[in-house]
Amino acid sequence: MKVLVTYNLFHGGFTELEEKYEVTFPKERTFSRQQVLDIISDYDVLCPMFNFEVNKELLDKAPNLKLVSNYAVGYDNIDIAYCLEKGITVCNTPSATTLPTANLTFGLLLDVARRITYCDKQFRNLGQSLKVGLLENMANSVTNQTLGILGMGRIGKAVAERANAFGMEVIYNNRHPYDIEEETRYNVTYVSKEELLKSSDFVSVNAPLTSETFHLISTDEFKQMKNSAFLINTSRGPLVDELALIEALKNGEIKGAGLDVFEFGLHPSPALLEMDNVVLTPHIGTQTSEARIHMAQVVCDNVIGFFDKDRRIYRVLHP
Repeated sequence: MKVLVTYNLFHGGFTELEEKYEVTFPKERTFSRQQVLDIISDYDVLCPMFNFEVNKELLDKAPNLKLVSNYAVGYDNIDIAYCLEKGITVCNTPSATTLPTANLTFGLLLDVARRITYCDKQFRNLGQSLKVGLLENMANSVTNQTLGILGMGRIGKAVAERANAFGMEVIYNNRHPYDIEEETRYNVTYVSKEELLKSSDFVSVNAPLTSETFHLISTDEFKQMKNSAFLINTSRGPLVDELALIEALKNGEIKGAGLDVFEFGLHPSPALLEMDNVVLTPHIGTQTSEARIHMAQVVCDNVIGFFDKDRRIYRVLHP
């Protein structure tokens, strides 16, 4: 089997794959799109980075392709429907991304609630002149507050576990509610999306990006939220209408936001950079050395398990 990897990173995770198959990496850090288009016809497997588009143009140039093993938990960079139509299996890496992303989600929640980054900036800017007293820099509690989770998959469940440890009430909305045993295990309660928005002190967006979830949170949703509520998004930027978010923050419809992803690419809208009630990180949900190598290992396990059927693979079953 011939395997094409579009990135030359995290080699520690590819050892077993290289022992079993003929694996091609780029000489530089990544292949250009044109380079992949020029050679993809020779390969049985494609392992793309999460920002490499696998669309109809590329798939039509890959007559031998049997598997796409994506380096990401998300798969909005891949035309899943067309892959399935052509009999090409698609896999992702949910097991490796769950805990680091859940940790960052809760880190952003704590940061924006307790104004950690804001106070750090104030100290750096004002130094000894910063007012420190009983009524300065008041923040929001987390314990005994309600967290609403939109999208209760692996990451949503891991966020719920962390919220439980902090004494929060957790409600969720998902495509389908879980049975009572699963809800009891994670100490969560299913509610409608409208009830979640109305009742939550914190709303965490943890759904995949699909045509159905694009702008899952927009103008109408912000109007339903508490004026004291905070929005956290570590999933995909286009799940939140960023211009509507800016208006909601300016108008006091919500109190703040913690964002690791952005609607219009790798950078937030300039207006967000000026807001003290917003905490921003540059898509670092899985940005730890351990997580990155683990993701590479899962990419490889998906390939080996697909052909050798000797281990679990994480197959994407629908768009």
